[in-house]
Amino acid sequence: MIDGIAFGLGLLVGGLLGSLIVGVWVASRVRANGQAELQAIGERAQRAESLADELRRQVLQHCSDLDRTRQDLSEASQARAVAETKAAQAALHLNEQKTLLGQARQELAETFQALSGEALKQNNEAFLSLARSSFETLQSEAKGDLAQRQQAIDSLVKPLHDSLQRYDDQLRQLEQSRQAAYGGLDQHLKLLAESQQRLQSETGNLVKALRAPAIRGQWGEITLKRVAELAGMVAHCDFYEQESITVDGGRLRPDMVVQLPGGRQIIVDAKTVLAGYLDAHEAGTEEQRLEGMRRHAAQVRSRMDELSLKAYWNQFAQAPEFVVLFLPGEQFLGAALEHDPRLIEDGFLRSVVLATPTTLMALLRAVAYGWRQERLTEHAEEAGRLGKDLYERMAVLTEHLNDVGQALGKSVLSYNKAVGSLETRILPAARRFKELGISSEKEIPMLDPVELVSRKALPYESE
Repeated sequence: MIDGIAFGLGLLVGGLLGSLIVGVWVASRVRANGQAELQAIGERAQRAESLADELRRQVLQHCSDLDRTRQDLSEASQARAVAETKAAQAALHLNEQKTLLGQARQELAETFQALSGEALKQNNEAFLSLARSSFETLQSEAKGDLAQRQQAIDSLVKPLHDSLQRYDDQLRQLEQSRQAAYGGLDQHLKLLAESQQRLQSETGNLVKALRAPAIRGQWGEITLKRVAELAGMVAHCDFYEQESITVDGGRLRPDMVVQLPGGRQIIVDAKTVLAGYLDAHEAGTEEQRLEGMRRHAAQVRSRMDELSLKAYWNQFAQAPEFVVLFLPGEQFLGAALEHDPRLIEDGFLRSVVLATPTTLMALLRAVAYGWRQERLTEHAEEAGRLGKDLYERMAVLTEHLNDVGQALGKSVLSYNKAVGSLETRILPAARRFKELGISSEKEIPMLDPVELVSRKALPYESE
């Protein structure tokens, strides 16, 4: 590397010297053109010479760095050799430990095998002895009086006989209870049949009521309000019902206006489309059912087109450019989509979003969450304002405490000066009265200065 640098430096110096010679030659040829050009050539020669000196200095510096690098490499090689030697010694020591461990395991296994065999032999002998003595005891007991055994058996069988007799009595009572229960069950079945008839009658009345447009509309509005309340929203606070507005063509009254954070609004209109759906469920044949379902899908599309023409977003400045058409049941939208799959896509094209209780509840829960976040933000801002006010008040209190501390320090200083003056100027003369013969039991004590200094309140510095 040093040879390459020296070679490059030689080329550069040679080039510079060549340039200098050429410059001198040219200067001799054109000396007639004036002394100014000759002076410029001399300056360029001086700059070339200074550049050559700088290059020589850098080459020497690189050589010095290379020597230090070689020295560091040599030291690293020595350290590596020492580390490899220690590693080899550690591996040899580890192999020795493994060998000792294997020998210890083998000796332990042999010792355990010998001890277990001896213990098993002793246990077998003890067990056989105990079994023999137990068998002899049982055999001697079996040779007892047979009459006593018969009496003992009778004493055991008699309670069992009494228990069986009581069981038969309970079975008879249970049979009587079962017959009475079957009679009550017949009565319950009759009541259930009557309830079923009443339920069918009420269902028929409900179907008739739902065929009335006014009843259907009220049911849809009640369901819409219930969904909003289940989503955690509050009437007259998070949403408004039947809010009327006046337009050029008359009055518009959406079923619900949902308030969004930031002053925005969502318009929701409930449409209880049931005529075709109920006809389909009351149909006697499959063709009539399919015809009713197709008519139901057409009615849903018709309500969607009517709602799109109202353009609520033009009347409510804070509403987005869409309106929510609420159907009070998942089955109503599912039946319509089964026979008109493009209802949702066409609704988006007409700025109408079809919603059911499930999807609307998810939307309103998101809105309610947004309201909670906005309230939390307002509370955080209020807490920030209160914190700022508290901080400013604490700063004023700290200033007052610092003033009190300074005043206390001045008081302590004045006290110490007074004590010093008293001890040096007055009390020495007063204590001499004792030496002159004045009798008194009390001594004038020494007055010590107060060394305590009030702590100064330092300003808070955040990390």
